[in-house]
Amino acid sequence: MNIYLLNIIDSLNKLDHQLFTFVNSTLSSPALDWLMILLRNPLTWIPLYAFILFWIIRYQRKFAWQFIFFSLVVFAITDFTSATILKNLFLRPRPCFEPALQMRDLVGCGGKYGMPSSHASNHFGLAAFWYFSIKWMSGQKWPWLWVWAILICYAQVYVGKHYPGDILAGAVLGVSTGFLFAVLFRKWMLKKT
Repeated sequence: MNIYLLNIIDSLNKLDHQLFTFVNSTLSSPALDWLMILLRNPLTWIPLYAFILFWIIRYQRKFAWQFIFFSLVVFAITDFTSATILKNLFLRPRPCFEPALQMRDLVGCGGKYGMPSSHASNHFGLAAFWYFSIKWMSGQKWPWLWVWAILICYAQVYVGKHYPGDILAGAVLGVSTGFLFAVLFRKWMLKKT
């Protein structure tokens, strides 16, 4: 590899470690620990999924099954791509596997590799698909979908599961996939109207 490229990678890695330490240690507070752990719990997300399901059936019934199907496809693709393909390609250890790194590990380590974050790819994938699809179906803009994804991903760094770079890579994968499937959904939707 080119020495210039290696220097860039090394600089980005150092910055990523510094940002991780800043979030995981400097910005941490025992008063917030329970909230960050709660944000990572899939049971916490059920009200959002129930609301999306209710909304699509109540207000866009003719597109409901296809919307649900596309949502599941987005999730399956982002999850499989991040967890099975990219983590085994990048082989970047999670922060808890870095012996020299001083960190607060609130939830245990999990799998050895963390690049990209599957939480980030999945949640940003759904946020992108839902945001653009709902906007095109109804004209409504729901920016809180992005806030939801950001909070869950911030919690990933806070509890010690991922570096910010892992989150960024997962977010890029998720937004790209979600947007692509929103475009496909829109094309299909326009054919049906």
